[in-house]
Amino acid sequence: MSKRDYYEILSVARNATEQDIKKAYRKLAMKYHPDRNPDDPDADTKFKEATEAYEVLSDQQKRAAYDQFGHAGVQGGAQGGGFGGAGFGDAFSDIFGDIFGGGFRKGPRAGDDMQYDLEITLEQAVNGTEVDIRIPYEDTCDACGGSGAEPGTTAQTCPTCGGEGQVRIQQGFFSVARTCPTCHGRGKIIKSPCKKCHGDGVVTKHKTLSVKIPAGVDSGDRIRLQGEGGMGEPGAPRGNLYVRVRVKRHAIFQRDGDTLFCEMPLSFATATLGGEIEVPSLNGKARLKIPAGTQSGQRFKLAGKGVKSVRSSRVGDLICEVNIETPINLTSEQKALLKAFDDSLHGKHAEHSPKSHSFFDAVKAFFTGDDDKDAGAKDKK
Repeated sequence: MSKRDYYEILSVARNATEQDIKKAYRKLAMKYHPDRNPDDPDADTKFKEATEAYEVLSDQQKRAAYDQFGHAGVQGGAQGGGFGGAGFGDAFSDIFGDIFGGGFRKGPRAGDDMQYDLEITLEQAVNGTEVDIRIPYEDTCDACGGSGAEPGTTAQTCPTCGGEGQVRIQQGFFSVARTCPTCHGRGKIIKSPCKKCHGDGVVTKHKTLSVKIPAGVDSGDRIRLQGEGGMGEPGAPRGNLYVRVRVKRHAIFQRDGDTLFCEMPLSFATATLGGEIEVPSLNGKARLKIPAGTQSGQRFKLAGKGVKSVRSSRVGDLICEVNIETPINLTSEQKALLKAFDDSLHGKHAEHSPKSHSFFDAVKAFFTGDDDKDAGAKDKK
């Protein structure tokens, strides 16, 4: 079976630049690498095909020979293992950095970042506070000094990987590093594990940290404590600890960004006649003027009574929504007075109850068909 054209395999033009060829190969390598497609038998074939094409086209001399003589001009030149093409090693590092998350690692690995979920009250979030948290953390075992071996004994170099912690497996043109199955990446074999750390070289301890919560934080915000995360490899720094804030539900206020909301019950008399009521806020009591004829659901704004933004000097508002409360458990005398008051409004809905007036007029028109007549009259016009 004849081989496919190398330019066709990489989907590039014959005058493609080195960068175009490298970019095309990186895309195919990430798509078809066997480690990414363990259940696809065709992926390995496509991966090797793309690799062979790239090895030739990335080398100026091989590419020139291929352009002039085709596959016959590079026979044997793209069949062996290794990286013969110019710039091939760079592409290998770049591509495997994309596939496996980072290029070849140099030096000891830093510790992992960790997260702690902290629940605080709305008052603490708005005003800021300082809290102590107790966290577990890993530290070097003081019995074995981190070697993992029982005091008086020593760990031996792993015979499989020679202390590297990794073994290399040849896959076509690539040599892939894998964690050593014998020592599990440690590079050492411990025959007499430390009794305190069970051969891990690290033990779990607990410590208390003081966390400063800035004013204005909200649920989902994170505070970074540098160097308080997971333990790194010898000679590497610890990771960071991220304290994620969650604000508890409040009995009175709801929060949306820098704005606070609250619902205030309002008596029928105050809503009708108007007056002044006292409302709560997170920085003390406030007075709110209620105009006569206030309706249920009406909102009033108290400027600057909300939350100060954690990212600026702006202070939000407090929005109060009034809910007119219907009296209950009335005495006979109160019921009589209320009935007399209602009777005094009879026939005057347009003046005293405009919403009721417009509603009942619409209902009447609906049942009598007057609304259809009105619509027909408008259509004729």
